[in-house]
Amino acid sequence: MSMTIHERPGVYSSYDASTVVSGSGGGQTVGVAAVCGEGTSGTLYTLNRYEEAVTTFGQEENLTELVRLLFLNGAARVLAVPVEEGDYQAAFDLLAAQENVAIVLCDSTELTVQQTLRDSVCAASEARRERIAVVGGGDGENATALVARAEAINSERVVLVAPGEGAGLAAAVAGAIAGENDPAVPLSGAELKGLTGLETQYDDNQIDTLVRGGVTPLESLNGVVSVVRGITTRTKSGEVSDATWRELTTIRIVDDVIPAIRDSLRAKFRRSKNTEQSRGAIRSQVVLELENKLSREIITGYDGVTVQADSENPTVCLVDFSFTVAHGLNQIWLTAHITV
Repeated sequence: MSMTIHERPGVYSSYDASTVVSGSGGGQTVGVAAVCGEGTSGTLYTLNRYEEAVTTFGQEENLTELVRLLFLNGAARVLAVPVEEGDYQAAFDLLAAQENVAIVLCDSTELTVQQTLRDSVCAASEARRERIAVVGGGDGENATALVARAEAINSERVVLVAPGEGAGLAAAVAGAIAGENDPAVPLSGAELKGLTGLETQYDDNQIDTLVRGGVTPLESLNGVVSVVRGITTRTKSGEVSDATWRELTTIRIVDDVIPAIRDSLRAKFRRSKNTEQSRGAIRSQVVLELENKLSREIITGYDGVTVQADSENPTVCLVDFSFTVAHGLNQIWLTAHITV
């Protein structure tokens, strides 16, 4: 990710990633933009309870139902923006300007709208307001069509939920992501509340197609709807297949580690000199934050923490480090050796 250099003093960050070639009381805030006949279009409503959505938008509105599913599955707070049909850009811009929004939900299944939401969350994340988006597939789309939709979005910051049976499924997944305090815990197996079942069931081959194609599939067993595997739509870098960002936990860990370090440095070194002593203190603080993430098993290791003054700009301090994300446990393989 490239980093735009501004003149405002502060702590800025960028990141990249590579795949290894060798062998809830702490819920987050969710922003939602959805068509609604009540409320003022383009206005931000802060909701702390489902009942507030009922009072504001009415019991029967789709936006109210999305808020219900968000809270039911773990969201701590919801920022809701009613949308007039087709006017999503203003809602996305309003949500992009908000601090501390972790997830953004959109009720539209129009690909162009979802691509606009992708661009919005990516731009907000580059501006140090990291977040991801959750969207749903179109009604009746099969696995092949959903994979094509994911390929057209292709972002580590967008989750596409299948099957395409309305925005409610995406809202439940968004709430579950917001309700998980540990970014390294995979979404696989998470039970989604407030849903009674699914009209579409996938077999193993279809699930393989969806997961490899950047789609997060759901399944229903005995009336309980759960996530099969949490996947982002990022499957390619340019025209080359790339699974680096496929697991949802990867971007969630990045969004946990980097802002934590950035915020700690901003708090402790707001008015400091760019001296060797200050740079040593900065390095110690970075190591302290990384050790905290290591002890919590959010990362499995870190290396190369260096701090130096920029040779071209003496007011800039360059901090460089690498870390390895913790991987979720998706499968356990048993091999039995039987003697008869």
